[in-house]
Amino acid sequence: MSCWWAPHSSLLTATEEDTLHNSLADVGGLTRWFQMLLTDPKWSTLAGGYRVPYDPRPALSKLAGNVEVASAWEELWNNLHHQADVGEASYATVPALVDLYCTDNVPDWNLFALTATIEVERHRKGNPPLPEWLRDDYQVAWRKLEELALTTLRKNTTSETLQSLMAVIAIARGNLRLGALIIGLDSSELDEILEQYLSWKEFYDEAAS
Repeated sequence: MSCWWAPHSSLLTATEEDTLHNSLADVGGLTRWFQMLLTDPKWSTLAGGYRVPYDPRPALSKLAGNVEVASAWEELWNNLHHQADVGEASYATVPALVDLYCTDNVPDWNLFALTATIEVERHRKGNPPLPEWLRDDYQVAWRKLEELALTTLRKNTTSETLQSLMAVIAIARGNLRLGALIIGLDSSELDEILEQYLSWKEFYDEAAS
């Protein structure tokens, strides 16, 4: 598979480029596509959730190398999604993440939660449309993501993971509103809905919670 775009001038410094390339060289088991993708300099020209250029490659390379994973996910969440705003860097990160976790890496709940959030907010008025140069790869990534979610769902999962998996499956099956509802609720909001519409505590066994 070829890269999405023609090369552009990188906004990374020479030192940052060297660090990125060295980190990729130390990572085994990655597809050739993923390594080509992360070395494409157009990443540094794409805007994230703050509507300013954000290059996610250092964070992606940490995930690929299973190094500082928690901080890498925190960085991606903070920069790719901000108060419902997303950008082209957010969209472009989706195929990169899916490709990474479709190899030998064990899927992280953040993969499903972040991609679902990005896809929901992609439809929000005011956010940029999906670029034509990314459309095919983005759609392929979502087909892979659905299969990965279904596979992960068959295993033992935490409540947090289950919620993000169900959101991905709903969105992939064309039910964006259901996916948005699932991914957007925290446990306290779910409790409020159950109480409001089902009088949960009055009529249901607490063991079912």
